[in-house]
Amino acid sequence: MKTITLEELKSNKSENISNNSSSLKSVGNFIKEARISRNQSIEELASSLKIGAHQLQALEDGNEDILPEKVFIKAMVRRISEKLKIDTKFIMSEFKTERKEVKIEDIVQEVSVKSQKKKKVKDKNSLRVFILILISGILGLLASSLIFNIFSDSFEEKTPKKDFINKN
Repeated sequence: MKTITLEELKSNKSENISNNSSSLKSVGNFIKEARISRNQSIEELASSLKIGAHQLQALEDGNEDILPEKVFIKAMVRRISEKLKIDTKFIMSEFKTERKEVKIEDIVQEVSVKSQKKKKVKDKNSLRVFILILISGILGLLASSLIFNIFSDSFEEKTPKKDFINKN
């Protein structure tokens, strides 16, 4: 039996396989393509692996509800890929890769929320700067008023006019 390469798997991929969002479906599609390219039925492959045909079918379909725990699924995937002589490292890395389906609406909403938060922060910073300037101005007025009063009292005491008025 010949080992199937990653390029052969990708080139043999049928047109009807949709862009799957789950890693299990992706792995299942690779396994299905490899099985079909070897002209094996689900029953033949399942029998040679000593697993149920319904489990192999569920794996190929990416139907996690019928399958056992994830750790057992990984073991099944490894055994199947070795049996079909496909790139086990690639299949296992593909199985580990979780893909999240991203919708445009979610992205738009996230960007909108982030821009609103940035605007709020910017508004708060502008308000803080305004308050800081206002407090600085008030403190400046108070300080200048205090200084003016201190100097004006000392000037009033030293004016010759007062001395002249007091002497007469």
